[in-house]
Amino acid sequence: MTQQVSGNLHVSNDVLADLAGNAALGCYGIVGMASPAASDGFANILPANRLRRGIVVTGKEAGIHVDMYVIVEYGTNINAVSQNLIDNVTYELTEHAQVPVEGVAVHVQGIKVRK
Repeated sequence: MTQQVSGNLHVSNDVLADLAGNAALGCYGIVGMASPAASDGFANILPANRLRRGIVVTGKEAGIHVDMYVIVEYGTNINAVSQNLIDNVTYELTEHAQVPVEGVAVHVQGIKVRK
């Protein structure tokens, strides 16, 4: 039995970043998340408990905009992996958090051979 309750629901940007990060790790070809500020041209993979550091969520009039900083697996098609990531993140945020997504930008910070 569901009962409708009036009010507003506010989802924090950190929660949205966590949802996007978990969606990213489920995508084929994504090795991990990287920090937006790659020092000395080297991107380090962030540990699983710090995924949101590789994601920047900003609110816009039309919805939220997500910038994702990722490391891609060597030998994969970067365009195909990026498009798959955009589709997965958009689906997760619109279906689970029910927030409108204005756009998702993928920034490839590095390429790594998966072990």
